[in-house]
Amino acid sequence: MIKVHHLNDSRSQRVLWLLEELGLEYEVVRYARDARTRLAPPALRAVHPLGKSPVIQDGEVVVAETGAIVEYLLDAYGAGRLRPAAGTQEARRFTYWLHYAEGSAMPPLLLKLVFSLLPRRAPALLRPLVQGVSNKAIAGFVEPQLRDHVGFWEAELGRSEWFAGDGFTAADIMMSFPVEAGADRAFDPAERPRLRDFLTRIHARPAYRRALERGGPYAYA
Repeated sequence: MIKVHHLNDSRSQRVLWLLEELGLEYEVVRYARDARTRLAPPALRAVHPLGKSPVIQDGEVVVAETGAIVEYLLDAYGAGRLRPAAGTQEARRFTYWLHYAEGSAMPPLLLKLVFSLLPRRAPALLRPLVQGVSNKAIAGFVEPQLRDHVGFWEAELGRSEWFAGDGFTAADIMMSFPVEAGADRAFDPAERPRLRDFLTRIHARPAYRRALERGGPYAYA
């Protein structure tokens, strides 16, 4: 049976969702973030040297990184599901969004989170200085990038209902995390109707809801 090393409020929620969409049996091994640092616990290093989640074990096979896990599961168990036919324009879009989600979309969202947290973790005497530097970095560097990315997502969902075409695919599962994180810290869904509708559609999927039941509370759901 597939074993998912699952960290709360993390990218591993997408892996549970994919497994539910594919109708596969799996076991969830739970890990909790440190309440103060929000980092993964050291126990995850016994599974993978970087101590990150998600990681899956399928017999002797161990796979880390969400995109790599998605590709492995689709290759091993997908039977053509949740991905467009090879050689099509939709397949090219699918590959792009599958890798864009972590490679391009998440870095500015993570930067905004880090710069937002820095002042409260700085020594009291340095806090005003750190706050000023963080505010300038967010306003001058991070926010412009986020506006570009969010505008790109909204425009792409005007081309088709889903990111890779007219049918739901695993690329939408990958993009769920940056879009949900973006709705939390980068855009107002009321001002981005296509992204708002995307979130409504994914949250209504039975497999998404079953994954939440298996994985537990998820801040972005």
